[in-house]
Amino acid sequence: MLVKLYKVRFEIFLATQLAILFGSLFFPGDFYELTLLPLLYLMGILAGILMISKRRKLTWFFVILFGVSAFIFGSSMIYRQESSGDLILRLIIYFIFYIAVTWNVIQQVWRAKHVSRKVIVGLMSGYISLGFLAFFLFMAIELTHPGAFQGTLMESQQFEIKSEAILYYSYITLLTIGYGEIIPAIPIAQKAAILVGLLGQFYLVIVTAVVVEKYIKHSHKG
Repeated sequence: MLVKLYKVRFEIFLATQLAILFGSLFFPGDFYELTLLPLLYLMGILAGILMISKRRKLTWFFVILFGVSAFIFGSSMIYRQESSGDLILRLIIYFIFYIAVTWNVIQQVWRAKHVSRKVIVGLMSGYISLGFLAFFLFMAIELTHPGAFQGTLMESQQFEIKSEAILYYSYITLLTIGYGEIIPAIPIAQKAAILVGLLGQFYLVIVTAVVVEKYIKHSHKG
């Protein structure tokens, strides 16, 4: 069973990412933010564990992280609230997880000898993972430095709305679009925005270019 799932690991991981990104379009806001979204993140960790399951020590490390994250989520469901400390801890867990999984995805894509559908899906999920890394980084900055990000989308005091706004800002920054509804207002936020923009460009210019080069080379041979 695990062997069969491993063969479609990129597809499963990408599916969880898309569910997290666009699930709010199909479910009521409160239910999605308070119940479904944390569950989707836990599913994302499980999908990531499947991705790195051939590296046993790293797999067990993330199994432990999954257990801690599930415990925090379970506690917040029982008490119907989540302290800022628990939220920051959960963000740190997700951040560490996505760093390891993103790096592992990039390695698998980079080392692929032939560009198949699996490699293309892995390339997509790796790029989306960079957006999640940016989101966890920006959220941690906003929680520890309230007002670090300002703009029309950050005026609401509701955490769920701010969270959606920062997720949006993360991908806009990664894509280097920059509409200007949210701006980094303090140095640490500005440096983080520069870092995310650079990572997005490096991924496209280096990793994607290598995959395209491999595809062109092998298509010519065929």
